Amino acid sequence: MFYTELLTSCKLNSYLAEIDEQASEMLSRLVRQIAERESVTETLKVENQMIWVGQMNNIRSSVTEIVNTELINNSFCLTFTISKEVDCC
Repeated sequence: MFYTELLTSCKLNSYLAEIDEQASEMLSRLVRQIAERESVTETLKVENQMIWVGQMNNIRSSVTEIVNTELINNSFCLTFTISKEVDCC
């Protein structure tokens, strides 16, 4: 029902755009924070580019999982739960 409501009120695209923007911001922030915490710096990038690339890929992969779980999947579950609750009434 929530999906249908968003779709019929022409708000689905803006809802999805908002989730996408939140996910992008969260991804950037977490990558930056974890890279700092693990000392994956521009200095490392200059000194040993292959290690830097490997570590950044690992960080991005981990952060992508976090963002997908915390933001995207939870948003989907909330939408699905709201729809189910409305359908059950």
